[in-house]
Amino acid sequence: MGIKIVPRYGQTLKEKLYLPAIVGGMKVTFSHFFENLKDTSKIETLCYPEQLPKDITPRYRGVHRLTKREDDTVKCVACFMCATACPAECIFIEAIEREDGVDEKMPKKFSIDLLECVFCGACVEACPCDAIRMDTGIFSFVKKKREDFVVNIDTLLSHKPMKGSN
Repeated sequence: MGIKIVPRYGQTLKEKLYLPAIVGGMKVTFSHFFENLKDTSKIETLCYPEQLPKDITPRYRGVHRLTKREDDTVKCVACFMCATACPAECIFIEAIEREDGVDEKMPKKFSIDLLECVFCGACVEACPCDAIRMDTGIFSFVKKKREDFVVNIDTLLSHKPMKGSN
């Protein structure tokens, strides 16, 4: 039988301490540091949030919003398709029967945990009635408590679309 013996590396003290790799990494880091220190005009800075990044396209996914019909009622029919399609399982819906006869049901509670959301857009693609969109233009959000990142139906209905989108 052809047994192949593979030599093992990393047996010496120098190799076990990873010193050559650490020194090589520090060499690259310090070369960039001193290069930037000599000529600071080459360093690109952005005064965020006063200046927004210029590489955000209209197709970029922002925070969710729920759309309304012409009669100002929510388009969502509480079919749970968005919650089912969500890989992060961050959408929570509680349905009630609709009294006006437009649809069978509507959401009583609709909330999205933005800390759990991966902003993949699967909920938007899964929605059969175009009730949920991610075109608000809100790309960063800051809150003080974890509970504040769970947006409810009122907040989702109050979000407006970004300029330039429908």
